[in-house]
Amino acid sequence: MRIVMPFIIVVGLALTAWAGWAIHLQGFFGVLVPYAAALIFVAGFCKKVVDWAKSPVPFKIPTTAGQQKSLPWIKHSNIESPFTTGQVIIRMFFEVFFFRSLFRNLKGELRSGPSLIYGPTKWLWFSAILFHYGFLLVILHHLRLAIHPVPCCVDLIDKVDSMFQIGAPPIYLSGFILLLGVTALFLRRILIPQVRYISLVNDYFPLFLIMGIVISGMLMRYVIRTDIVGVKALIMGLVTFHPVVPDGIGAIFYIHLFLVCCLFAYFPFSKLMHMGGVFMSPTRNLPNNNRAERHVNPWDPKVKLHTYEEWVEDYRDKLEEAQIPID
Repeated sequence: MRIVMPFIIVVGLALTAWAGWAIHLQGFFGVLVPYAAALIFVAGFCKKVVDWAKSPVPFKIPTTAGQQKSLPWIKHSNIESPFTTGQVIIRMFFEVFFFRSLFRNLKGELRSGPSLIYGPTKWLWFSAILFHYGFLLVILHHLRLAIHPVPCCVDLIDKVDSMFQIGAPPIYLSGFILLLGVTALFLRRILIPQVRYISLVNDYFPLFLIMGIVISGMLMRYVIRTDIVGVKALIMGLVTFHPVVPDGIGAIFYIHLFLVCCLFAYFPFSKLMHMGGVFMSPTRNLPNNNRAERHVNPWDPKVKLHTYEEWVEDYRDKLEEAQIPID
């Protein structure tokens, strides 16, 4: 049920958009829904980041996997145990762009003997790379629909993405890379018993939603042709806040757009927010210099201290009556 329910929800969302197109609600699904989704995304994202920024960090808890800087003759691991802010930035760069911690991830497995064997999980790292960079390329070459004139860098990405042109229209590799990556992440959740046991509905829903977005986009590009001029006019109208709803745009586009809007609106309330959370995590953004600098929580409230001298003055009479030495 944890797998079937999110699948049914995504299919229901697609049918909702199709029904809206059939009863001529193109203005609602083409204008109001995208603006509402963008507003929810921006407001939810900002609120989440502000909440994280306001959270106290009482302890310095960077995750480390190397030697901390200590004595001069002991070799220090700059990336695995950063000591300065510059080293933290380098570590974050490799973490964000190359998923370094996931690359170094190990999986424990109990085998006959019994013996506990640890092995690499490079396939998971590779699937994540395919998914995230495929998604990034898809977003970048979609900028052609929202910017005029199209920047040369977007044109270059578009040409590289469609380098293997077999026919017309050109085949975008990024779409197939994204579909392969999201499929691999989905299969991981259903084929590995331990992962399947801890997976919930909110783990499967974004995967099915992204699958629906990719499949509907591919259908629109390679199978069910749509009016690309009308699509660009609609997107440019949304971006410039002069919305128009051209005639002749098929139902597949509104299905695709509605699923994208659902993903945007769902994003701030899901695990997908790790995109922003990785920068706010104290396990990643703090240097490991506990031995050199004392960490004081900046959110600690100021406490009014009651000194010994003040305590003596408050109870002087009772202390003298009990013949307790004061000095």
